[in-house]
Amino acid sequence: MFENEFEVRPPAVHLENVGVRYGMGPEVLRDLTFSIEPHSFQFLTGPSGAGKTTLLRVILLSVRPTRGLVSLFGQDVSRISKEELTELRRRMGVVFQDFRLLDHLTTYENVALPLRVQGREETSYRSEVVELLRWVGLGDRMHVLPPVLSGGEKQRAAIARALIVRPDLLLADEPTGNVDPPLARRLLRLFLELHRLGTSVVIATHDFTLMDQVDARRLVLGDGQLHIDD
Repeated sequence: MFENEFEVRPPAVHLENVGVRYGMGPEVLRDLTFSIEPHSFQFLTGPSGAGKTTLLRVILLSVRPTRGLVSLFGQDVSRISKEELTELRRRMGVVFQDFRLLDHLTTYENVALPLRVQGREETSYRSEVVELLRWVGLGDRMHVLPPVLSGGEKQRAAIARALIVRPDLLLADEPTGNVDPPLARRLLRLFLELHRLGTSVVIATHDFTLMDQVDARRLVLGDGQLHIDD
């Protein structure tokens, strides 16, 4: 019963001396060395253009660093197969700033999409999707199309879609950028509850009002480099 109580788990993310440049231009990120620990909660912040989205894309494996080491869940991503990369990506959830909902699918269908892509039968996940939609406050909106939803409802649907795979790591890119302060606080409570349930959470934001509500680690990007404010 207690055999895993003191198990040492590798960081969800570890970057060592990472640099990123596009084409022949200067490095937009340079000399980044840091870790995101299991079951941790942190903000990624910095001015517009500092490279927050680029750093998230490095972690999501959609941008390859020019130099340095990237490890996810203890695995060096430069030394694993495409199949293993796919499995690593399935352990991560992402909430995009522009929602990326499919307008021809209902709220329910959008949230269930990652499970359909995995080949699961609907009977195995329907109750799970319905419960999650109720948890984020969309129980009465699950059968409507995204164009009918408000900005806040779309954001909550995007969060539910990221959570349905029960990720070990959740990355959220400006998740409160398009909502009013009361809804921003509600969304923050959802992220904190997810963290309480065991997921590592990284929220990219420049909203200091939001960050001041939580005593959490801050990863501060500026001039392509990272400062950590614990």
